[in-house]
Amino acid sequence: MTVQPGPLNLITDVGGLTVGHATDDHAGTGVTALVCEGFWSGAADIRGGGPGTRETNALAAESLNGKAHALVLSGGSVYGLAAADGAVVALAGKGRGLRLRPGSPPIPVVPAAVLHDLGNPGDKNWGDDPPYRALGRAAVKQAGPHFALGAVGAGRGAMAGLVKGGVGSASIDLGDGLIVGALVATNPVGSVYMPDGKTFWAWPFEIAAEFGGRRPGTDMPAAHAPVPDQSRLAEIGRMQAGANTTLGVIALTADLTSAECKRIAVMAQDGFARAIRPVHTPMDGDVVFALSNGKVALPEGPQRAMWLAQLGSAAADCMARAIARSVFEAAAAN
Repeated sequence: MTVQPGPLNLITDVGGLTVGHATDDHAGTGVTALVCEGFWSGAADIRGGGPGTRETNALAAESLNGKAHALVLSGGSVYGLAAADGAVVALAGKGRGLRLRPGSPPIPVVPAAVLHDLGNPGDKNWGDDPPYRALGRAAVKQAGPHFALGAVGAGRGAMAGLVKGGVGSASIDLGDGLIVGALVATNPVGSVYMPDGKTFWAWPFEIAAEFGGRRPGTDMPAAHAPVPDQSRLAEIGRMQAGANTTLGVIALTADLTSAECKRIAVMAQDGFARAIRPVHTPMDGDVVFALSNGKVALPEGPQRAMWLAQLGSAAADCMARAIARSVFEAAAAN
């Protein structure tokens, strides 16, 4: 069977999920919101040495719900966490969220993660009024099935090693209603390119030349390949702890528990390793979320574990493709 992406080759091929960007070109930063139609099971897996997150514990399997109404990815490091405040207000204005008592305001559950773009081009002299709360509200209001890739939203100020990073997305249709999608904001200290500086590490997973179709030469080794020039990275401040992060989201149509979403998120981290070298370093704050819309029931017993393994493998493939697409589309826009 030929593996094919979903109709849009975006994470929004998973029905009920919409994505919106809000970009501040003056500040060189932005926010991306992923809005669920309902209250979806979810989880987060954190691998980087310098993460910046909010409400990820709300997705833990042992928590009260293990679910989310939306996710927010943002630039701005710690300042960007305020984007979730704006998203909460925008969702509450739509009547979205938990209601603990009749007549009380809705309580949207909106986990978030941030990347560090404070040292990249753009005016960050925002004084007492950082833009992220407003950007979070705007991103939710812009959410829809179609969205741009490249240097937009949370990827506006991102760098992938020494080249422009951005937002990427991809999907896989496994048949019988099972769809896996990925979205990523790529801002790692490592490189997405092989030593030739042109071929993506993720090239074996590419579908239909979605990120250029370039293939490595026969004399290009993959093992023990050199990493980007550390001294040049240090000169631009990218070797500082927490200054680099890749933020990923996996969405699935399979009916998964929060614990099962956690396993998918863990496996999807392999997509980072397939597409970025080095990755999960002390300087990175890498985070992967997983969400399930619960539309397709999986069998119980041993067969369920086999399906989870297949879904996790597809998630890692999608993540690798999304990372390559993020840099490819950011470069294409220049």
